[in-house]
Amino acid sequence: MMNNRAMRFFSVEKLTFIYILITSLIIIFLRPEINTCCRLLSVRVLIVFVIFGLSYFNSIKNWWVIRFTRFAFVGGLLVYWYPETFDINRMIPNLDYLLADLEQKIFGCQPALLFSKMYPQRWFCELLNMGYFAYYPLIIGTSAYLYFKDRRYFERFFFIVLFSFFCYYTLYILFPTAGPQFYFQAIGLDKAQAGNFPQVGYYFDKHQELLSPGLNSGFFSQMVQNTQQVGERPTAAFPSSHVGISTLIFILILKNRRYIFFSMLFPIYLALVAATVYIQAHYVIDVIAGLGTSVLFYFLGSIAHKEFTRKHLGISEMSAMFLKERAKMRHM
Repeated sequence: MMNNRAMRFFSVEKLTFIYILITSLIIIFLRPEINTCCRLLSVRVLIVFVIFGLSYFNSIKNWWVIRFTRFAFVGGLLVYWYPETFDINRMIPNLDYLLADLEQKIFGCQPALLFSKMYPQRWFCELLNMGYFAYYPLIIGTSAYLYFKDRRYFERFFFIVLFSFFCYYTLYILFPTAGPQFYFQAIGLDKAQAGNFPQVGYYFDKHQELLSPGLNSGFFSQMVQNTQQVGERPTAAFPSSHVGISTLIFILILKNRRYIFFSMLFPIYLALVAATVYIQAHYVIDVIAGLGTSVLFYFLGSIAHKEFTRKHLGISEMSAMFLKERAKMRHM
């Protein structure tokens, strides 16, 4: 017998709709070449169609695998949204010269160039690269852990993390910066070391070469370099989402009182933060801004989550469905 439950979108799906709307307006305002514009907007239409389809199917069949797929789909889209920020912000002149100049005025040097030279030891290089590479397992692993251990908290966790990612990606679109590994390659190391930071305008629209940090080629350093060569784009330097999202995750872990979990992962977090400058992916200013925005986005995300859930169910959609299933199982 067919279930006649009304079709309802999860909070994270509604959040995705809002991001799609905002970025669509930005794309139309910037008016890129017609092929790029059509491609970016067409992908958005397809994503909306898939979310509607999954939600509709879920209204017919209330299977856990469909609900899991709905969360996995909007989370998996981050793999697409990140490089897409470059497809949009390449239409805006690069602003790295502002960050590099400010870094020079504050520190009297470029820490991204000096850090790896000060500590070239293979073990230190591998330790920090392991921390940097752990960023991806940290997000996926923590999400999976909470999904199976505490689904009531998982929905809040997932919403705030996704909210923060969308905030970072919007900043990357409006404030295009590539980071030392791209900018110093563009202007030349001699100028960077001399404290001369010219504007490069639309340089990265046609050039996307990475500066090789010249680090010891251990297992994790090679893994990071291979990942960057394949998926990195001259975008998303300021603020550092690596620092921001990982800090946010640890805030949420503490709020959930997972103290042992926090203690086990905290050394990796410290290595991750240090690695962002060590491998020349970020300026120190990016790291500081990442720390600050993580706290800001936590509070903004928490407020947004309360508004989304209060207006619709008074309790998160995921939690309501989970509790309903548990009640059914008890009466079987």
